[in-house]
Amino acid sequence: MRDVLFSLMILGLLPVVFRRPLIGMLSFTWLAYMRPNDLCWGFAREQRWSFLIAAVTVAGYIAKPQGRWFVRDPRCYAMIGLAVWVGLSILMGAEMMPRQADAYFEFCKIIGVALFTTVVIKRREHLRIMVWVIALSFAFYGVKVGLSGVLSLGRIKVLQGPGGMLEDNNNFGLALAMGLPLLIQIARAEVNPILKRGVTAMIPMSILTIMLTHSRGAFLSMGSMVATLIWHSRNRLLGFGLAALGAVAALSFVDRSYIDRLSTIKDYEQDGSAMGRLAAWQTALNMTKGRPVFGVGYGMFQRQYWNFASGASHEGKRVAHNAYLQILAECGVPAFCMYFSLIVLSMWTLWKIRRRAKALYHKSWILEYTSMFEGSMVAFIVGSTFLNRAQFDLYYHFVAIIIAFERIAHAEMDGSMPIEAPRSRGGELQVVRKRMFGAAIRRNGFDRGSVHGGAS
Repeated sequence: MRDVLFSLMILGLLPVVFRRPLIGMLSFTWLAYMRPNDLCWGFAREQRWSFLIAAVTVAGYIAKPQGRWFVRDPRCYAMIGLAVWVGLSILMGAEMMPRQADAYFEFCKIIGVALFTTVVIKRREHLRIMVWVIALSFAFYGVKVGLSGVLSLGRIKVLQGPGGMLEDNNNFGLALAMGLPLLIQIARAEVNPILKRGVTAMIPMSILTIMLTHSRGAFLSMGSMVATLIWHSRNRLLGFGLAALGAVAALSFVDRSYIDRLSTIKDYEQDGSAMGRLAAWQTALNMTKGRPVFGVGYGMFQRQYWNFASGASHEGKRVAHNAYLQILAECGVPAFCMYFSLIVLSMWTLWKIRRRAKALYHKSWILEYTSMFEGSMVAFIVGSTFLNRAQFDLYYHFVAIIIAFERIAHAEMDGSMPIEAPRSRGGELQVVRKRMFGAAIRRNGFDRGSVHGGAS
């Protein structure tokens, strides 16, 4: 029965997503991150519903164009260039395997979804809904697994995520760490007391779930993300103090084996897994030296491992366990430059928006969103240093959302006179535009920073 109801719901969505690309993008995001089909037991479980939704959404957009087809942004060009170069690495790599075709198709799909996201998110309301969908999709599993952890008094260990890109426990923990800033922002901004308490309760459950994965990379991601959010808060000292107390309380609750595992971070010389990763990193550098332009081929790191390994391996051939070295070794230096430029340009964008928003507003949703997105990106930057996730869907999606956020934020700041207004239904302060008055202020040369000191 569950399979039938879920299938009817998806089929009922098809006419809607054909007419409304935004709803199609939101539906695809929900299916990709929450993976509700994994909660079914029969035929619906194995169907590629997200691919069906994506195909119908794009077909609807083609049948009735509703705006631009491409956002002219350096990051969009970099993503296209990266997709092209990854394809060239397959053709020019050390050898070719049939499975690379499927892997390359999935990678191109990830890039395509990211590019499509930049064109369908056009307004602040679109951005806000996307944030809710991503945050609650991950929070579902955060609460589900977190409750199991509470009932077992922290004794369970999550060795596998729900599936797809989240199947590995390390990827599952990383995705939850990237989604936590969105959940925190929703809890802070929401004014409905019931919703606010509900979302707030999801946060500690998600943190507990990250810890139950026993992933050291996810723990470091979460720690760096929390530090980033506190650094941009109004009271850093209080924030770091509360974070320290929370960490002590959480670590006292989880199983001792998790604490022992975290202790190997500083004693990595005695940990075979850590030493094996160092050996894999050295092998990746050897691959780069041997084949700097096109690498050994996309997805061929393990197959080519022994051709470039130096010295004894600790656990046989391994994956790169580092997203940056993975793409560097498999696809070459040009691919790495394009990949890393997405991080640099996205972080630079957030810093520029924050600097401009601070000059305009004392408090604004724009400032809060810059901190939120920066926290998520920092979580990925740290976590991907220890995980083999150059093709992580969520990373490219966040890059695309930041591109849309930049366009929306600058459009709202251009020529606006922000004054304090009642809170909207979404729990965020509204910006009341006074273009003529704002233009008059600028013509008369009043101090911009003091005049634009209201909250939005």
